[in-house]
Amino acid sequence: MDYSKKVVIIGSGAAAYTAGIYAARANLDPLIFGGVAMGGQLMITSDVENFPGFPEPILGPELMERMKKQCERLRVAIIPEYVSKVDFSKRPFYLETTEGKTAAAETVIVATGANAKLLGLESEKRLMGHGVSACATCDGFFFKGKEVAVVGGGDTAMEEGLFLTKFANKVTIIHRRDGLRASKIMQDRALKNPKIGFMWNSVVTDVLGNGSVDGIRLKNTKTGAESDFTCQGLFVAIGHEPASAFLKGRLKLDENGYALTDGRTRTSVEGVFAAGDVMDRRYRQAITAAGSGCMAALEAERYLATHE
Repeated sequence: MDYSKKVVIIGSGAAAYTAGIYAARANLDPLIFGGVAMGGQLMITSDVENFPGFPEPILGPELMERMKKQCERLRVAIIPEYVSKVDFSKRPFYLETTEGKTAAAETVIVATGANAKLLGLESEKRLMGHGVSACATCDGFFFKGKEVAVVGGGDTAMEEGLFLTKFANKVTIIHRRDGLRASKIMQDRALKNPKIGFMWNSVVTDVLGNGSVDGIRLKNTKTGAESDFTCQGLFVAIGHEPASAFLKGRLKLDENGYALTDGRTRTSVEGVFAAGDVMDRRYRQAITAAGSGCMAALEAERYLATHE
């Protein structure tokens, strides 16, 4: 066994780093398995204006780097490897990484996050954070007075579109079918909003612009005809996928793969906690992830105090 720890944290976003900070300050000597792509979803976010304590906007990657350095100052061990296998059937819990490192843990905090489902376009990747976004709550403020497009037809797309009407002059929802999948109440709200328009039977095939978005290319799913649509922002709202595949059969997950908790970050396995977007399908904000990371660390501390 390479490591034997009281607390092992899986993940490297706001939830994981906050859990590490709190666990370290409780003298629990935590270990973080952060994966190779450290930092979570904030690594693809440009200016962050809604994280308390920063009067001026801070870049998402810089915010994550600061959290990481805070962990390191508190002597939190951070290993840049992904956990690929866990055994929660007995204590200490067993974890194994893709590189073959193993750890025994008295408690585990799962904070692996969730990834926004994207369109898979090269231009989408290139302009992410420069007009392309997967979070209206995070980035809507930057589109004041502009025209934006939202891809999707479910509740998430309607919520994103409605939120964006607070800032944008015009919001166009692009959907591959001729009817929405969203709940009736969300459909009604979107359809009645004078700032929201719809483009039916359409898919985005390219994002146009150099350095920033100035339009998108659309293809009609019925006729195959292509056309260009002028806009200054593209919001992809086709859902999220929690990074929980390695937990199947080990923890109780909901139908979409989110870890089920009791409201106090406690999972179906005593001594295993979940924080951040891997268990939060509603808010998905850096501050809520950080808050749940704090909760998970405090719960782990209390669990250890009553089981030692």
